[in-house]
Amino acid sequence: MADTMQFDLVSPERSLASLQASAVVIPGAEGDMTAMPMHAPTITTLRPGLLKVESPEGNSEYVVTGGFAEIGVEGLSVLAEKAVPTSELTREQLDAFIEEARAAHKEAVDNEQHDLVSDAAKLLADMEALGTHIGL
Repeated sequence: MADTMQFDLVSPERSLASLQASAVVIPGAEGDMTAMPMHAPTITTLRPGLLKVESPEGNSEYVVTGGFAEIGVEGLSVLAEKAVPTSELTREQLDAFIEEARAAHKEAVDNEQHDLVSDAAKLLADMEALGTHIGL
């Protein structure tokens, strides 16, 4: 059994990581999940949260605002809407993420898109909780 798997994290702005990882905790839409080498093939959507990577070189964390993760037997690819290493995240960036979530919620309410209102409210709550969790 392999000790590591290929892990790639990309956002529209840049490639954030391409390395061997022993485990990756993913903020899945249905709850957190951990991908490890030889994981069953799975595709999941992401909710805003922390993506945590364990690798032989050390651990790292990234704030993601959403996207998709494709887990395969030999690796994991994450395509994030937006992603920032927690070590680089500023209060201003987090405030911008929260403001975008607040605007999406307001638009859903204003347009009476009832299906989207609860999704947007959850997005806003996740973004606000994320700031508290990482101490910003």
